[in-house]
Amino acid sequence: MKYVTEFRDGVLAAKVAGRVAAEVEPGRDYAFMEFCGGHTHAIARHGIADLLPPNVRMVHGPGCPVCVLPVGRIDMAIELALRRGVVLATYGDVMRVPASDTLSLMGAKARGADVHMVYSPADALALALARPQREVVFLAVGFETTAPATAVLIRQAAAEGVPNISVLCNHVLTPPAIAQMVEPATAHGELASLLPDAPKARLDGFVGPAHVSIVIGSKPYEPFARDHHKPVVIAGFEPLDVMQAVLMLVRQVNQGRAEVENEFTRAVTRDGNPVAQRVMAEVLETRSRFEWRGLGELPASGLQIRPEYAAFDAERRYGLTYRAVADHPQCDCGAILRGLKQPVDCKLFANVCTPQTPMGSCMVSSEGACAAHYSYGRFRDIAVVAG
Repeated sequence: MKYVTEFRDGVLAAKVAGRVAAEVEPGRDYAFMEFCGGHTHAIARHGIADLLPPNVRMVHGPGCPVCVLPVGRIDMAIELALRRGVVLATYGDVMRVPASDTLSLMGAKARGADVHMVYSPADALALALARPQREVVFLAVGFETTAPATAVLIRQAAAEGVPNISVLCNHVLTPPAIAQMVEPATAHGELASLLPDAPKARLDGFVGPAHVSIVIGSKPYEPFARDHHKPVVIAGFEPLDVMQAVLMLVRQVNQGRAEVENEFTRAVTRDGNPVAQRVMAEVLETRSRFEWRGLGELPASGLQIRPEYAAFDAERRYGLTYRAVADHPQCDCGAILRGLKQPVDCKLFANVCTPQTPMGSCMVSSEGACAAHYSYGRFRDIAVVAG
């Protein structure tokens, strides 16, 4: 298949791996964070870490949209579904994220809540049109990748006069979160006690997200690279994409450069998708702050519905108030999202926490670091004993 097969060529991958091994400096350690859950999945699935020299380490970041959704936001959705009697529509992975008392939307559905899995916001609108006597709430999650579709839903509902649908908006923004990977976290009020120190992982550069960058372009990362002197290389999802991005990062570090480079030139431009950006700007605006699981409250890192479309804002319609809730005390998902721990460092991993019985959000989505390692990497941790 064009643009797939040639990016999975094992011979070429070995050549790129050879270049990485030849160009890394002996005695120097390199730590690169992949900020996209799709990259985390690709690295685990294709065994990319095994192709890299020992002094090049890939660090998982908070790039899985389901993983960074905090407990309190799921609690709000469960309240709507269980106690307010709405029809709640959302993506499949979101339904399995454990919230307070380990209750998920799937568990709420088992208790009688009317919860529906949808593939797109358009499905939620169709649900509202098919059931005009019921209030339908779409639980919207994701980065800049999925935000345009949510904005289109709201604009279409307003244009068609669909009164029985609203959106619980949880969209988050990538560039502010990347900056928090190398800056002290900003925590306020109740969250300050949840994340007292928020230590940071040592990072030399970032593999920039693919789908997000298709929408926003490479330009928004330039202030970060300049101000924090950290290189960013935007990469596609195939093995050779990631390997080439690592090689480009190694070269930047060796040369003392900190620039935004684009490996994924077949899909990403500097300016991104102007149509998607316009519809987002029309319907959505930046929140003053938003909580990310594991990172705390980050300034200007989330989106909310503009006042002009307030009639479709579930938080306003139902008078919802957000309350920060701590994660499971033994779950290390927060530290994993900050790049401080690996999945195997969590005592719950592959024990009581599995994809079938997730205790934290990192085990729910296939893009989560724990789910990816459980599926593709956990047997590598078992020592082989010769008979």
